[in-house]
Amino acid sequence: MRLDLLFSQINRWWAPIEAAGILALVGIVGRVVAGFLLRYLSRWARRSSFDAAALLFGRWAGPARLIVPLLLVMVAMPGVRLPPEADSMLKQVLGLVLIGALAWFAASSVYVFRDVVLSKYDITQKDNLKARAIYTQLQVIERIAVFLIIVIAASSMLMTFDKVRQVGVSILASAGIVGIIIGFAAQKSIGTLFAGIQIALTQPIRIDDVVIVEKEWGRVEEITLTYVVIKIWDLRRLIVPITYFIDKSFQDWTRVSADLLGTVFLYADYSLPVEPVREELHRILKASARWDGKVWGLQVTDARERAIEVRALMSAADSSAAWDLRCEVREKLLGFIQAEYPECLPKVRAEVREPEASGPRRAVGNP
Repeated sequence: MRLDLLFSQINRWWAPIEAAGILALVGIVGRVVAGFLLRYLSRWARRSSFDAAALLFGRWAGPARLIVPLLLVMVAMPGVRLPPEADSMLKQVLGLVLIGALAWFAASSVYVFRDVVLSKYDITQKDNLKARAIYTQLQVIERIAVFLIIVIAASSMLMTFDKVRQVGVSILASAGIVGIIIGFAAQKSIGTLFAGIQIALTQPIRIDDVVIVEKEWGRVEEITLTYVVIKIWDLRRLIVPITYFIDKSFQDWTRVSADLLGTVFLYADYSLPVEPVREELHRILKASARWDGKVWGLQVTDARERAIEVRALMSAADSSAAWDLRCEVREKLLGFIQAEYPECLPKVRAEVREPEASGPRRAVGNP
């Protein structure tokens, strides 16, 4: 009797063990086949003139090693004997994993598209207006696409469960009420999402734009669907809601082009001869590697009660060069005036009365 009981237990478990062994073997074969195909295709990609080939197989290698064995196992499942409960559970698990693998594959395709397009543009160049526009658009589009892929994959996984499907039908039956509630609750979030899409399409700002936001000078380092990261000149980061660039005014120094005009203001006595200072400015600019050679000039822009205001104008290829050029010109012009015309530095004039003399008044100037 004990032998009969043992044989009956063996017969009972033999079919599931056999089925599991067959499916495992099929999965291993699929893994080997996927690896062989990927090696062959990667060698072809390295020899191919198609620029995106290496990127494609580099990104697709991971999901392909998972999708191919899964498909072979799912094809082989009808040919093996499994208990109904185990068969149903295994099909559901394989379906969930397959959905995740396909989502991985789709997200990888988005990244491949991004890498292929960005490989044709160099954002490190000085005149990088078009590159910054493409970078900005692709960064936002990539985040939207990956977000939608994750939402669709998660929804598909949940819909494989019967109970969740029934809940979904019940929710859809009262979709009007739920939609109104969600609309009020997520009004700000939806507005922020649409602001991100509007930024991507209209591009009031771009990646690497030089902007003045909240009286801070910096460059646009990152644009997401909800916020923008500004890298300030002293390496701090200013996190700004993306709706800020839709609702409020800000300065964009590189909206049309990267080149800028810089100004330096000096204050000197009325006796300062302007023409030698103008010639010195031109000499300083010609000797500087930061000047782009386009614009320069020196003018007296104001005459106040104690001094005249002299404005030096110069152009540079970008904002960083303009800042350094302004500092250089300011230092050298001050040194020139101190060395050549020290008597023309700003003075405070006063009228002094001689207490014991009744003669004419005399003006005294103190440097």
